[in-house]
Amino acid sequence: MRFAEPNFLWGLFTLPLFALLFVYAYHRRKKLAARFVSLPMLSKLSTSVSPWRRLTKVLLLLLAIAFLFVALARPQWGRKMEHVERRGQDLVLLQDISLSMLAEDVKPNRLVRSRHEISAFLESLTGDRVGLVAFSGEAQVMVPLTLDYGTVQMVLRELNPGWLMPGTNLESAIRKGMTLFKNSGGASQHSVMILMSDGEELEAAAVNAAKEAAEFGIKIYTIGIGSREGVPIPLKDKNGGSVYKKDMQGNIVTTRLEEGTLQEIANVTGALYFYASPGEFQLQKVLTEIATLEKKDQSSDRMENYQDRYQIFLGLAALLFLIEAVISERGRRRKQLNGRFS
Repeated sequence: MRFAEPNFLWGLFTLPLFALLFVYAYHRRKKLAARFVSLPMLSKLSTSVSPWRRLTKVLLLLLAIAFLFVALARPQWGRKMEHVERRGQDLVLLQDISLSMLAEDVKPNRLVRSRHEISAFLESLTGDRVGLVAFSGEAQVMVPLTLDYGTVQMVLRELNPGWLMPGTNLESAIRKGMTLFKNSGGASQHSVMILMSDGEELEAAAVNAAKEAAEFGIKIYTIGIGSREGVPIPLKDKNGGSVYKKDMQGNIVTTRLEEGTLQEIANVTGALYFYASPGEFQLQKVLTEIATLEKKDQSSDRMENYQDRYQIFLGLAALLFLIEAVISERGRRRKQLNGRFS
């Protein structure tokens, strides 16, 4: 079993708080009642209230709330093989995760904004196979070409700087993208890369790699992220505070968008370059351009993701709420007849 939205499981830690609230409400209700009824009378009135029934109701409520949090976390299990036939493109997303992507000229920062925009981009796709490559000073295939956008979204959320070699190597990213097409039947005029970066390339071989991609019919749309003026790169110190990246001489390092290489990569492949300003990211314009390209039949046998089973836990929560509602706090009240209880 796995959870598609595991963050909701943190809600289970609030159950002790709910229990304390129930205890507080009980004592407060009792205290308020004592203001209007004498203690001897209150004692007589409360003899019919069963403490075990009251405890059972509280436990049912707590268990129902727990099931609600589990349902929100979307538990999944069970796989299903399906034959899928669709028309679309083969798209490989090349995402820059170098330290310079932490710059905050695009809010909240370049990388977080990129992840958010890619997520929205994926929701607009229908029938296109998508792969994901992360890169900085080196490139790594994160997700091969797939129709399972959910997996791409999940991996995308985990992308952060620091776990690949430092730097920005656009050539490595392009070549890794080409291997995805090669491993999935070869590149064609239906193959597209979308390169998102601030363009601060350490090597000069990216354009040559793009020319090789163009020979296979691959188009590389590029999106330049960041401001054209230099901005500092915020980092976290060992105490969790904010500092700026500095060079060996103690000077603050700045980063700015380098558009030249990104524009040339797009040009040599017959694609377009887009500038992602702070107010407009441009991925939707790329989607519009891709929509004009010829699509091919996408047919594949694939293993589906785990199936959603949240309905089970949602149903259990509803059932427990219903049971709690019909259980009375009062037990059978004893009546005194002729000096005897019956």
